[in-house]
Amino acid sequence: MNSENDLPPLEVLPRDISAYARGNTGIPYVHRFESGKPGPHVLINALTHGNEICGMVAATHLLDTGVRPKIGTLTVSFAHVEAYNAFDAQAPHENRQLVHNLNRVWSDEWLDGTEDSPELRRAREMRPVVAAADHILDIHSTSQPVDPFWVYPAFARNAEVALAIGRPSIHLVMPKGLGSGTPLIQHGRHGEDGGPAGAALVAECGQHFLQSAADMATQVSLDFLAHFGLIERDPAERSAAVPQRRFELLQTRMIKTPEFRFVRPLVGFETFAEGELIATDGDEEVRAPCDDCTVLMPARLPIVGREGVYLSRPI
Repeated sequence: MNSENDLPPLEVLPRDISAYARGNTGIPYVHRFESGKPGPHVLINALTHGNEICGMVAATHLLDTGVRPKIGTLTVSFAHVEAYNAFDAQAPHENRQLVHNLNRVWSDEWLDGTEDSPELRRAREMRPVVAAADHILDIHSTSQPVDPFWVYPAFARNAEVALAIGRPSIHLVMPKGLGSGTPLIQHGRHGEDGGPAGAALVAECGQHFLQSAADMATQVSLDFLAHFGLIERDPAERSAAVPQRRFELLQTRMIKTPEFRFVRPLVGFETFAEGELIATDGDEEVRAPCDDCTVLMPARLPIVGREGVYLSRPI
């Protein structure tokens, strides 16, 4: 696993976003624009994790360039600004969260519970924002420089949107959720199959601090809005048709001991044969549950209680 002292290239750094704090909804850092015409309500959400800077770039692009919906309603939000403001270039991975993972607390049990943290306070504050949206794009990035990919529950409505947009061209499909908590895109009706819910997807746009991730986040945000008719997209800006690769999430392996170690350095999308050893966690072995088992999001460091690795299979 990586050393805490390994510093990635920092091509994109945080900027002061305090000018966006007031918003226009009564909720800090939440901006809403209504067209006055019938149409869907689309939420573009950034900074669910404080160090995932590409979302900030995309959200500020929408606001700075005056993007407004032709139909329906557009909401642009910056979620975990408190963590974002804790960024330290000498430890750029450390402000992902302050106490809880803001992308695992979107269940009624957490939101209506008695625990308190910066993340729970912000989730409770943003709860009506997420609940009001018909379609949600939650912008994320990865610690390793891997190809961008979608993440979404295995509902037809999500797959249809991701496939229609076409980029990213890789999909991680969750038939049973993440297995480590409830993410924002599965809050309330968005976590249910059928009914009135629209599409709710995560776009993992690439390594946190690369310009290419910021560019991808901006492109995907515009593509998402264009897909639902809120804006026009220049045909020259649309992604060329490329083969789509889809993976089904089989297991989320949590880190149980500080001795969690992979058998070799992993960045993501490596494959293992059925039964092949992937990692050890103290006395426990993590082995591939199938042939062509593909690992995603391998942990940089063994932090007990956090995800160690996602195990998937090609669909």
